[in-house]
Amino acid sequence: MSEKVVIENVELILSHPDEIETRWIGSPLIRDQLLAAWLVVDRDDLPLNPRLIGKPGIGKTTLAYAVAREMGKQVYIFQCTMDTRPEDLIVTPVVAANGQIAYHASSLTTAMIQGGVCILDEANRMSEKAWASLAPLLDYRRYVESIVAGIKLKAHPEFRVCCTMNEDASTYEVPEYIQSRLQPTIEVPFPDKRQEKRILKFNVPFSPDQLLELTVNFLQRAHRHDMPYTPRDGIHILRYTLKMAGLRKQPPEVFLEEGIEGVLGPEGLDCFQGRSTPPPTARPAPDFEPLDEDEPDTGENPEDETNPPWA
Repeated sequence: MSEKVVIENVELILSHPDEIETRWIGSPLIRDQLLAAWLVVDRDDLPLNPRLIGKPGIGKTTLAYAVAREMGKQVYIFQCTMDTRPEDLIVTPVVAANGQIAYHASSLTTAMIQGGVCILDEANRMSEKAWASLAPLLDYRRYVESIVAGIKLKAHPEFRVCCTMNEDASTYEVPEYIQSRLQPTIEVPFPDKRQEKRILKFNVPFSPDQLLELTVNFLQRAHRHDMPYTPRDGIHILRYTLKMAGLRKQPPEVFLEEGIEGVLGPEGLDCFQGRSTPPPTARPAPDFEPLDEDEPDTGENPEDETNPPWA
């Protein structure tokens, strides 16, 4: 049964918090940065509204959720899209069974009322119109106004919010007046090998060690060359590979290449096989005439008797 509250004589039906079994395994420095942003150090202080940036699947939402639960707070995740409207963010009117209008509080509004944490997931997919409705919430005023319900909702002192933002082409530019309110910016980097192995082991505990090691080595090589493959991709690769092995009754390592291609496509398989990955610090190729077949290779540049510029 959904919980209800009455605000300014309007009854609101609250959303349920999200319950996810997860924990943060990445950098403790990143965790501390988020904790510091949400910390209040004086009665006149206010929490900050951080934004977490990084590649899709790097663990931004996991980080925010794990830190919020560590603080003992209920967590509400709002999935943002390009179609998100102001009323979706705040209060949505719904026709109830008796024909009356029922007002449903969003995940964000419920977190505001309950003193929980709201994660605006993939927030830079929202349009400027949606962001405008949140401007007073993200500064010292800490309230939102619902036009459809005709009420103003003030945030609980324990309310916290953060935004996750992906770096891809399918997002909007966040307005400057909103960017100035979403501070600090916390970048979630690729995990190191030890962290990544623990992440994959936590999410796919039934994976054999050899398969786990092969997958982690592939991901680490991809990270070094800044390829967009993340722990989420590794989890999918492991699961798909293990399912193929279970179906065909063969060792899972046999199907690793098939799993990589199925999840990441031909480009991922090329990366695994070393066909498309340049060296991390590739030097420009020297510009010189090819040697004649009968001329010995002395290793010297005929135009410069000193060391060549690419040496």
